[in-house]
Amino acid sequence: MTKKNWEKLSLFLIPLAAIIVGLAVWGPEALARYRDKSILNQIQAQETHTGTEGYRYSLGANEKVYILSKCLNNQILPESEQNAMTRNGLDYENLTGIYAFVANKKDASGQDVEESAGIQLANRGLAELKERGILPEGIQEMTEDSYSAVLYSAIDVPDPQNNVLVWKISLDTSLQNANKENRLLDAYVDADTGKIYEFYARTGISSWEAVDADGMVAAWAEYMELGEPQEYGNINPLSENTPYFRKYTFSGMEKEDVVATVGYYEGINELYLKISK
Repeated sequence: MTKKNWEKLSLFLIPLAAIIVGLAVWGPEALARYRDKSILNQIQAQETHTGTEGYRYSLGANEKVYILSKCLNNQILPESEQNAMTRNGLDYENLTGIYAFVANKKDASGQDVEESAGIQLANRGLAELKERGILPEGIQEMTEDSYSAVLYSAIDVPDPQNNVLVWKISLDTSLQNANKENRLLDAYVDADTGKIYEFYARTGISSWEAVDADGMVAAWAEYMELGEPQEYGNINPLSENTPYFRKYTFSGMEKEDVVATVGYYEGINELYLKISK
């Protein structure tokens, strides 16, 4: 290549090099400004997964029933219930045993709750039980002046994120001449869904023969989304304080079943469905 040709090529390369250097300096900044302009002042939606989400919210119906049943059958309180009622939160580290059933003062969002909230929620659950034919239509609604409501946490202690928040609703039997006829006496109510896990009620049903236990538990299982009930075998006739009862099983957790009992106390016309012993 002649000297003249090199001079011509140099004249071309020098501007090209200047352009490349300019792009290297200015290009990234301009690209960043362009990307910022495309996302600023706009709502962006992005799906995220965190390890701190409360596992309690992802428990299935069968798992909830299983945990509550275990807690009711193994009620181990780390302190007196009266003292537990005064606390602002739960100290999981000091719980003992495998399952604990502990009085609570806050709902799932950490907010303080009033008894009236539990009673209102229980009334919605009661209405659905009557609509489904699980309880007779004659059962009266609960009122704040006649009932007490206490919020509890049913906790799987080794894995405390597995917990169920429930209201225990009770008729105030200390009221003078309290009328129990056609009233719910006790119930455990899911604090998130309002579904009633367990209840005792005085009814107008006058005999065990008038109770359709199979139909009742099937309707309750559908209501609770538990799957088909199976009849419980090898029943001990002394397992209940009444000869009028039937037991059923549902799948729970850890390859263990949950036992549900439908029973009736003759004379006082009391009907119950429970998941505790």
